[in-house]
Amino acid sequence: MTTARTPVRLGMVGGGQGAFIGAVHRMAARLDGHYDFCAGALSSDPARALASARELGLADDRSYQSYTDMIAGEAARDDGVEAIAIVTPNHLHFPVAKACLEGGFHVICDKPMTITVDEARELRRIAETSKRILAVTYNYSGYPMIRQAREMIARGDLGTLRVVQGEYAQDWLSENLEESGQKQAAWRTDPAKSGAGGCIGDIGTHIYHLISFVTGLETEAICSELSTFVGQRKLDDNAQLMLRFKGGAKGMIWASQVAVGCENGLQLRVFGDKGGIVWRQENPNELVFSPLGEAPRRITRGGHGAGNAAARVTRIPSGHPEGYIEGFANIYSEIAAAVFAARDGKAADASVIYPTGADGEKGVAFVDAAVRSSAAGAEWVEI
Repeated sequence: MTTARTPVRLGMVGGGQGAFIGAVHRMAARLDGHYDFCAGALSSDPARALASARELGLADDRSYQSYTDMIAGEAARDDGVEAIAIVTPNHLHFPVAKACLEGGFHVICDKPMTITVDEARELRRIAETSKRILAVTYNYSGYPMIRQAREMIARGDLGTLRVVQGEYAQDWLSENLEESGQKQAAWRTDPAKSGAGGCIGDIGTHIYHLISFVTGLETEAICSELSTFVGQRKLDDNAQLMLRFKGGAKGMIWASQVAVGCENGLQLRVFGDKGGIVWRQENPNELVFSPLGEAPRRITRGGHGAGNAAARVTRIPSGHPEGYIEGFANIYSEIAAAVFAARDGKAADASVIYPTGADGEKGVAFVDAAVRSSAAGAEWVEI
């Protein structure tokens, strides 16, 4: 984790009253003391934006009616924000992130990074040109036991990888929740705001990133079937995919938001010629490692068998559960370390790992390929 420094001054676009993910970002940023949340354009409704800011303790003069106002206002201040978190619906990620990067701010963007591949490429180019950090909150990569799995695979504990299976099953869209006026369901099922992918973009990108992060495998092609089961919904609510990786490994992904009885069933299984591992997000502090021909071994966060990669993002002793907020906070703390290094004109230490604009672009390309494959009758398409 990072050492004590003057906290990163953080602004936020979106995330006002009634927004789940904005509150999560703020909690994650606060947890390790590396950020000072001090400005926001929290809603497109000026009255709601101001009310939200006051609830959160922001000064009235640092509650802005638009993200363009915030960029201009904060750029003019000696104590202006250094980084801006973007927690809006997907269609706003690109214009907001572009303006923030061009205004000289580091960007922490919720996923998917953009809704088109061209937008994702453009954002990466702007970030590189501006020499600003572009991070994407694929937060599940912050779990200590995910870092443990990554370290073990890189070390060769599983041998040559053969099969990867990722699953993310929810049931919250099993009915026409969007027709009830529920805000989160409404924009996530609206292609104008969510993009071309529904379930595949909302949660499928999470498991796709996790597979890449843990295994290091590069995808060559995918075969996708996207389905819509509920009413007249315009976007997919279930996704089934096969993946081909460079080097010969094979993969499968199932993502669903109509899997009745599943709350947040994210899990990952990786099998090589020397062993396999299993991790489940609903029990995130445990990783099961099965060496070939031996009894399975239970490795726990902070416990025996956990290595350095897990230890550096572990806060409390074994047996005390760390969960979703803490994993999310690990991503924010890693980004803070990169911002601290940037203040000094340096690159962050190699041990600092967080999802970058490159990861964001891969996620957008994944959604694009999945949609194209499904539209072509589940044909294999290159990615």
